[in-house]
Amino acid sequence: MSTNKPKLWTRDFVGVSIVHFLLLLVFYLLIVTMAVYAVDEYGASTSEAGLVTGIFILGALTGRLVIGRTLDMIGRKRALMLGSALFVGMTALYFLPLGLPFLMLNRFLHGATLGIASTAAGTIAAQIIPHTRKGEGIGYFSMSSTLGAAFGPFIGLMMSQWTSYNMIFAVCTAIALAALVLSRFVQVPPVEKPPASDQKSGFRLSNYLEANAVPIAIVMFMVALSYSSVLSFINFYANDKGLVEAASFFFLVYAIVILLTRPFTGRIMDLYGANYIMYPALVSLAAGLLLLSNADSSWSLLFAGALIGLGFGNMQSTTQAVAIKLTPPHRMGLATSTFFVAMDGGLGVGPYVLGFIIPFIGYSSLYGLLGIVVLVLIVPYYLLHGRKERAQRSASVH
Repeated sequence: MSTNKPKLWTRDFVGVSIVHFLLLLVFYLLIVTMAVYAVDEYGASTSEAGLVTGIFILGALTGRLVIGRTLDMIGRKRALMLGSALFVGMTALYFLPLGLPFLMLNRFLHGATLGIASTAAGTIAAQIIPHTRKGEGIGYFSMSSTLGAAFGPFIGLMMSQWTSYNMIFAVCTAIALAALVLSRFVQVPPVEKPPASDQKSGFRLSNYLEANAVPIAIVMFMVALSYSSVLSFINFYANDKGLVEAASFFFLVYAIVILLTRPFTGRIMDLYGANYIMYPALVSLAAGLLLLSNADSSWSLLFAGALIGLGFGNMQSTTQAVAIKLTPPHRMGLATSTFFVAMDGGLGVGPYVLGFIIPFIGYSSLYGLLGIVVLVLIVPYYLLHGRKERAQRSASVH
């Protein structure tokens, strides 16, 4: 039976996945080092150092919105190569010590180039993946983000202890350059021209967001906002609990769980639909956050990491696959952009919003509250997508 399956692991699919991994590796490597760099080199305040880190995500959002509109006008491969080339240039500019305002501007532009390149890479991957294996293929492709999120911070923290900042920038530039060279060899099949109705000029919301992807993107925004509490505050929380050593392995456990489960969850989605993944994943993420709120040992902290990986990690790939499956091929770029704008928006806005709450309730209560919030998100997911998918699958059976 497996011999009848259309091929997934083509040279181009592997190539674009590696390009995406290398881009994300640079992003995550720098995100754990730039705040300290801003303080050490320019005497930045805590809020300024936070802005140096966060403005990158604002840039990425801008890049995604721009490229989502113009991706098929300039060509998907050309967009990937253009974004990758600019990404190399912005990475190299970190060598210039021209002050804090220049660093912030460069961080914003660097984020914009990542938004362009990664949206193009995600769109190309979705185009290459056979339609009957979309869930499985997107699951595998999004492992590039998972691996970047696992290895980037690890390498960055290690290098910041043992090498200079210029050596960090040199390594990042070399990685970015490797992504650019590899993107040259990715072959992209031609795409059918969009209908004339999609080529109207002037400002239209549909030129920047894909309507079919918006409902699932709303769900992703809310989930990502909750998960941002883990990305941003886990080290502070672990320090309060005396679990700093265990916290260094938290994202490693998170990544391992995703790597072990993604191949299965992708196939389950293709066979039975997104609901079979989303409902258990929401429960798993909620359970992980609730366990995290009461973590009093290394094992409980790491088990919470495993549950959060099982939940958020598989929701990320599933919701991205849903956004793409619901969208016509010629608007796949906009669907990819819409999805990532929502996810990046949640991850970017979350720390600022939740940062106002922490002084009043503390980290432990915050994670407990967010665990309940995620559990409640089952209702909006059902209303925005779950019930429609259930009705469609029931109709196809009968």
